[in-house]
Amino acid sequence: MTAPLTPPHQQPPNDPWQKSDAGTVPPFEPAVDEGPGLSTEVARAALVVAALTVAGVALGLLWMWLAPRVPLVSTDKAVFLQDTEGEEAVGADGTFVLLALAFGAVSAAVVFWFNRRGGVPLVVALLLGGLFGSLLAWGIGVWGGPDDVVARAREVGQGVPFDAPLELAAKGALLAWPLAALLVHLALTALFGPRDPEPEWEMPPYYGAPMTAPEPPAGYGPGAGGAGPVAPPQTGVGDGGPA
Repeated sequence: MTAPLTPPHQQPPNDPWQKSDAGTVPPFEPAVDEGPGLSTEVARAALVVAALTVAGVALGLLWMWLAPRVPLVSTDKAVFLQDTEGEEAVGADGTFVLLALAFGAVSAAVVFWFNRRGGVPLVVALLLGGLFGSLLAWGIGVWGGPDDVVARAREVGQGVPFDAPLELAAKGALLAWPLAALLVHLALTALFGPRDPEPEWEMPPYYGAPMTAPEPPAGYGPGAGGAGPVAPPQTGVGDGGPA
């Protein structure tokens, strides 16, 4: 015969799996750093747009200084290219693109250094600021050259070469700065951005007496010659018992 099992609805008070009446354990909620608020992010984004737009002045001055100029020459009839097979125009576009890529990478690195938890407003600010800075640099380069080519040709005289104003033959170069800033910022965020903390799960407190394994009954175990019951000694003839 075996002892009857305790019904599930009548557990003993020292059941370690039964919840204590002292209180319940609140569920674990890992702490999450939500970062700055939306208003703070918008303010930082506006500052980034303004700073990158002002940086376009430096890009325009560098472009004017480093870009090759297209030489022109005039006759009594019109103004022509001095070297029809020259690559100065392509070199001007290439110089602008290389400078814009460098400005985009540096601006993204600086913005990431000061705002590691920047959200979508900061990324949009990098795109808009880079675009505005490129437009300003383009305008400065055009402004640095002669406004009226015909008047400049008459001023220098016929047969005398003079520099044409800087122009972007490929208007897609204006996207070099914002695209470079976006890619570099995404790469830095993926490599060095802050990570969410790993959840630390806590075990509920233990109530009641510790559970121990019951002792085996008599006749079991290694002392009894192996697992299983030991048969009682038999009495009979030759053992000193009754016949």
